Amino acid sequence: MTDTIFAPATAAGRAAVAVVRVSGPATLSVVESLVGRAPTPRTAALRTLRHGGMELDEALVLRFEAPASYTGEDSAEFHVHGGRAVVEALLAALSDLGLRLAEPGEFTRRAFENGKLDLAQAEGVADLIDAETEAQRKQALGQVGGALSQRYDRWRDLLIQSLAMLEAAVDFPDEDLPEEVAERARPGLRTLSAELDAALADVERGRRVRDGFRIALVGAPNAGKSTLLNGLVEREAAIVTDTPGTTRDVIEVPLVLAGYKVLVADTAGLRETADAIEAEGVRRARAWAEEADLRLWVVDGFHVKHAVKLEEAVRLGDWLVLNKADIAEGSALDQAEALWSGEGLKVLRLSAHSVEAMSDMREALSSHVADALSGAEFPAATRLRHAERLREAQGYLARALSEVGLEVELAAEDVRLAARALEKITGRVDPEDVLGRVFSTFCIGK
Repeated sequence: MTDTIFAPATAAGRAAVAVVRVSGPATLSVVESLVGRAPTPRTAALRTLRHGGMELDEALVLRFEAPASYTGEDSAEFHVHGGRAVVEALLAALSDLGLRLAEPGEFTRRAFENGKLDLAQAEGVADLIDAETEAQRKQALGQVGGALSQRYDRWRDLLIQSLAMLEAAVDFPDEDLPEEVAERARPGLRTLSAELDAALADVERGRRVRDGFRIALVGAPNAGKSTLLNGLVEREAAIVTDTPGTTRDVIEVPLVLAGYKVLVADTAGLRETADAIEAEGVRRARAWAEEADLRLWVVDGFHVKHAVKLEEAVRLGDWLVLNKADIAEGSALDQAEALWSGEGLKVLRLSAHSVEAMSDMREALSSHVADALSGAEFPAATRLRHAERLREAQGYLARALSEVGLEVELAAEDVRLAARALEKITGRVDPEDVLGRVFSTFCIGK
């Protein structure tokens, strides 16, 4: 990197303190231009910032020498008062000194390119900035600390060990090597293949922690879905009326349950309709429900005998919520519960207007989310990109272990390609466009 960049590292707006970061080869000269005598590296010093004969602010200044900095370059931070005019005056001064405003994620990209972070750790930095829940914070912090990278590196090392045996059999067939040296690689590859299978089976857990566990409220009009949503989030998030078809679009509301981010969606009532707008709402409801991690089929318990038939879309693990249970006929509820419990649904009775009942419902959902997202091990993937590369590696391994893989040269090439797929996750090898997509999601100043 030949240019020096700058950017505010704190959000815009009125605040007690704002931080502006600088990184690049001209850092020291810029600091000296603004404050005169530069502070000792890694020591905070109170300095008066001046530029163009004007005093800008009194600030804490920190300086870091390469490579002992976040970016691996000479860098500095100016901790100034958080007023908008102060920050803008400092940014204007830095620009006047020839520095360039950083692009989104450019500080972290420089850290990656200078070997301070690998790509998986860099993505963890972005996730840590965006973390809204305790679970997201823990997952992102583990990723920044290298939990993902260490697992990928271990798998890569196992592949390289197996590859060494295969290549020895290919390159030195006449040497005094142990018998069936190539065959000795297969047990290790089978073990690794099983680990990748387990990782891929668990791949959704990391995504759900990061993006949110999706819960869809589905059912017929006027079953009480909007009332249930409002009770769960403890505010009037959805309009509730006696008119069927009031909800015509998907209403998503974020919620934190058991320390995990959850997205609860109130959907349009499922019914046949000639109204084009309502029909589109029904289509969107079905689409959202299809992708949901948990679906709550809400049924009007007072009219349970005549309730809309639960269609073929019902799947094992869905919940059936018999709403208005406080005014419904007990025998009808008993029959419905017996019928749908036998179909693999969890059946709950509820009065959505009851504070106590809604508290029990939140507790039940919290327990379900915690069971679904907690795990003994750190998830092997937290992004779609990771999952794609794991599937790619598993595909090469499967071929290496197949009948095609009995040809040692072909098996060696597949093992080599599997290792390369894992290297792409941490950024050992990755095309420029992938790096661009990863770092473009960052905020400016990070």
